[in-house]
Amino acid sequence: MALNAYVTPNGGEIGHAQAVQAWAAGVTPCVEMNPILLKPQGDMTSQVILMGKAVGQVSASDYYEQYFSKGWQVIEESLRRLTNEYDLIVCEGAGSPAEINLKHRDLTNMRVARHLNAPTLLVVDIDRGGAFAHVVGTLELLEPEERALIKGVVINKFRGQRSLLDSGITWLEKRTGIPVVGVIPWIDHVFPAEDSLDLLERNPKKKSGSELTIAVIRLPRISNFTDFDPLEAEATVTVKYLSPSQSLGHPDAVIIPGTKTTISDLLVLQKTGMAAEIQNYAAAGGTVLGICGGFQMLGKMLADPEGVEGQEGRYQGLNLLPLKTVITGNKVARQRLVTSNYPQVGLPVTGYEIHQGRSRLLESEDGDKASSFKPLFDDPGLGIVDISQSIWGSYLHGLFDNGPWRRAWLNQLRQQRGLPSLPTGVANYREQREAILNSLADIVEAHIDLSPVLPSQKP
Repeated sequence: MALNAYVTPNGGEIGHAQAVQAWAAGVTPCVEMNPILLKPQGDMTSQVILMGKAVGQVSASDYYEQYFSKGWQVIEESLRRLTNEYDLIVCEGAGSPAEINLKHRDLTNMRVARHLNAPTLLVVDIDRGGAFAHVVGTLELLEPEERALIKGVVINKFRGQRSLLDSGITWLEKRTGIPVVGVIPWIDHVFPAEDSLDLLERNPKKKSGSELTIAVIRLPRISNFTDFDPLEAEATVTVKYLSPSQSLGHPDAVIIPGTKTTISDLLVLQKTGMAAEIQNYAAAGGTVLGICGGFQMLGKMLADPEGVEGQEGRYQGLNLLPLKTVITGNKVARQRLVTSNYPQVGLPVTGYEIHQGRSRLLESEDGDKASSFKPLFDDPGLGIVDISQSIWGSYLHGLFDNGPWRRAWLNQLRQQRGLPSLPTGVANYREQREAILNSLADIVEAHIDLSPVLPSQKP
């Protein structure tokens, strides 16, 4: 369950966290790595993605009745395909494996472990407290055949002196008969987040070398905020997440991100007064960028004639772009490679689309297209920008992953502040992400012994 999504090369939609895990393993993400994805959209309902395709919307109470059997079928099929292609598969659980009121309908965790007869690690987050009780209690609630699969315990996110844990580990191993194979220290890394709870811990103090502040509106159903990890990795940029009820202030740029429910989040902006603040900020010459749902909000009007998002009707947008969007049932999910027109001509830009809605540029009263707005890329349907390069809108997720484009966009902001331009001949963010993954792997490797779960090596 996540609102951060990624599109695989064949156009399938999976959780962004699963894509990161694939990159960490050095393989291409595919839908079999995340055969079921639930995308919450409010009112206790979620959109269901099976094997990369949206198949419907369902309430929490009806989900297991409608999708349990079908879900297990796609899990089994995915495991078969992955087993045929790879030598080793790592299956990640979700939540607790010992929720006794939910186990009968749990499609993850020990059901998968038992199906594969897989050696299993039990990982506990010690930073939240009660780690030893969690381990003992979880083992107590597992069935005997499930408990037999647990080959090791990992204590994660430990802060402090390692020796202080020794007596507790000795007791735990004696009590359970299961070795503690690793104690992973707390690791400070800006790392792709799995869900919006991570944003609650994200607003750090302004960086010591920061020269620009970019405000990202933390929409109630914010999605794909991993788009902004490359900005957070810029030493001269502070990314500040603001809830709609907070004051906008005077940032160097405002970004309205993607959302699972564009219209309801737009109404929140209007109700809280944030919409008016953004409009006033833009009127004063501020830079505003909308991505995906944020792009749609910047237009004059949004319509949902079929009630796809649950709120049938027509709604007034922020009126910063001459755009009309109609929400439709058909979802667009595809990777893209385009060439930029702005802020610099000719830059190759890669990314992906995930949206339910079609947008078109409105005509002015004289019948001509709104001439003060220009296509952002060689594909005019992917985004537009005004001639002053103050109001930007794009359907492209992963836009800031493109290093030269990101730096060119930041240099526009820097010029307004009288700051010197940054070099644009930089690598794309994927190289920085790879360095982060390698660093994490090195740290974890030094603190864990995987021999209890790895296949025995033949001489």
